[in-house]
Amino acid sequence: MIDRDGYRPNVAIVLCNTKNQVFWGKRIKEHAWQFPQGGIKPGESPEEAMYRELKEETGLEAHHVKILGRTRDWLHYHVPNHWVKREWRGTYKGQKQIWFLLRLVGRDHDISLRASGHPEFDAWRWHDFWVPLDTVIEFKRDVYRQALEQLAGFLDVRHSLSGVSPYGRRRKQGQGRDRPRNQPEGEVLPIVPTPTPATES
Repeated sequence: MIDRDGYRPNVAIVLCNTKNQVFWGKRIKEHAWQFPQGGIKPGESPEEAMYRELKEETGLEAHHVKILGRTRDWLHYHVPNHWVKREWRGTYKGQKQIWFLLRLVGRDHDISLRASGHPEFDAWRWHDFWVPLDTVIEFKRDVYRQALEQLAGFLDVRHSLSGVSPYGRRRKQGQGRDRPRNQPEGEVLPIVPTPTPATES
């Protein structure tokens, strides 16, 4: 579904735990990490799409989470023309997103990456809220920045930074929980940006 301005409606999900760390999923068979996200189907509200995508990509149900907030308006990003399917060129510009901030009120073991027949991720980990923007594909960085800055107010994570810009900060390897599930101790996968085509979920 593409709107009259050429944008595909989409939802993105920032799922946090009690330590205000966020769920970061590794795209299946790739060394690329991202937040859960997906397109809004005709007739769905953004909230309905969010719960559907949450179930499909993490296995979590509505009772496992609590909505803490969402972005105020649509956040838009353009997809470079060479990433757009040939048949969409000229009509498709990119995505417009509503971002939701959720608190996990269930447990880690409630997360199941195999909840659907077409899993999006093959590993996951908890990550600091301020994900470094240089790990995000360039054309999405501004949307990530806007979304995280808007959602930070619901968690009060900004105060822990003492006014210093969070972007560019990286956690040292081995500090805190920084390994994907089922990954051997001592090995930390890098977060490597991988271009996401226009046909993303």
